[in-house]
Amino acid sequence: MIVLFTDFGLAGPYTGQVKAVLRREAPEADIIDLFADAPAHNPRAAAYLLPAYVDEFPAECVFLCVVDPGVGGARTPGVLRADGRWYVGPDNGLFELIVRRARDEPRWWEITWRPRRLAATFHGRDLFAPVAARIGRGEAPPGDERPVDGIRRRDWPDDLAEVIYIDGFGNALTGLRAATVSADAQILVAGHRLARAGTFSDVPPGRPFWYENANGLVEIAVNLGQADADLGLEVGTGLTVAPESR
Repeated sequence: MIVLFTDFGLAGPYTGQVKAVLRREAPEADIIDLFADAPAHNPRAAAYLLPAYVDEFPAECVFLCVVDPGVGGARTPGVLRADGRWYVGPDNGLFELIVRRARDEPRWWEITWRPRRLAATFHGRDLFAPVAARIGRGEAPPGDERPVDGIRRRDWPDDLAEVIYIDGFGNALTGLRAATVSADAQILVAGHRLARAGTFSDVPPGRPFWYENANGLVEIAVNLGQADADLGLEVGTGLTVAPESR
């Protein structure tokens, strides 16, 4: 199983070109479209989104992760092994929370193999996809193992108090794990104070609230509305966790 996590967008040829390489190089693999609209050009926000979804997938699956604004530059391409899964992508912080939350000892390989054709601006197709296909076929990472500390972003917080993703319904996912936030807490965001609800129908139509989403993140929503438009939210909007008002 090869799982796509990219910021390529839902339109245009990029995802299709990557999947064509995967089909050619690993025709037996199941290819799963997880995100094509991860936070664009924002590996830090994407780093908090990715780990919320990986436990849905079995051991030995390969995550092809491309949120890579530094493509063709100094950042290093590599392969991460963590908790029985593989991750292929750049060393720009995208895997920091995967490494930090790993239950076993993560390993990192710098990809030293290069294809005959390597477009400076499309490593997702020309470099990362062929490597993901190789690993999906059961081959070893084509490179040299390096200390995982070399890819760390230790100054990043354990949970990110920001909006990290807006879904198709206008709901705003945050980088906060709901398990770290008291059920009585309120979220202060964009001039609004939001109480927690269990689900949408627990509040009247048009009322904003926060809840624990299906993947364990704090999410901001408006019942029968769009939180991004109604509250003025976008990726990067900061928030504060406050005790319940008495």
